[in-house]
Amino acid sequence: MTETLLTKIGFDIPAALRGIGQLLRNKEDTKAVFDIMRALSGRSIPNGYERLLRSSEGGRIAYDRVELQPILDDHATLALLPEGSVGRAYLDFVQGRKISAEGLAEESRASSDDIDSLHPYAWYGRRMRDVHDLWHVLSGYQTDALGEACVVSFSFAQTKSWGFALIGFAAGRELQRLLPGRPVMKAVWQAYQNGRKAAWLPVEHYESLLREPLDQARARLKIAAPTYYQAIPAAERDGIPANLKQGLAAA
Repeated sequence: MTETLLTKIGFDIPAALRGIGQLLRNKEDTKAVFDIMRALSGRSIPNGYERLLRSSEGGRIAYDRVELQPILDDHATLALLPEGSVGRAYLDFVQGRKISAEGLAEESRASSDDIDSLHPYAWYGRRMRDVHDLWHVLSGYQTDALGEACVVSFSFAQTKSWGFALIGFAAGRELQRLLPGRPVMKAVWQAYQNGRKAAWLPVEHYESLLREPLDQARARLKIAAPTYYQAIPAAERDGIPANLKQGLAAA
């Protein structure tokens, strides 16, 4: 039998290490991220889905099987939400970066031929994929290299998918090498701790969450501020020291 998202339970360490090498060479290589996640998913998807079923609200969410990608890509509807809401913050986030939930979905299909399957585990996998940029907004991390390392560390605490742990650690170590005077690894560790202490986000009713004020949502979900990340100048979060960045700008 061909191993798929629905049948493969375990770890493919060589594939994960190849993916990390590709990602460190090009942080924009989203396919490498999905390759790593697939290689190290273990039982995170079935365990997460089963936890969803055991929760008071999760059974209804699983029964409804709402697909989040069309909701998150309905920019016209999101634009009607109040200023300061989660949905408006998400809209500003994706439009400012020219990214979309559909774009993320397309990247995932390059690494998985069964992510669109009509199976509960595939639906849960799509749900976890589609909320990635929404978790950026909720957790307060941007899409620079350090922000990505932090949001995947936050996500590891939430999902127990070891692909997130490997990406966060490897990217954090590389950024710490490039920025030796900055609290890079402290930021990555804090992101994990923030994810561990927060409410369990996979069980959130995201259609309602989008309408909630962002500050109120963060307080309700117990998502702490990313203070170490914020302490590092935004200009350096891609791993370029300030003096080098100034030299490049002057060149």
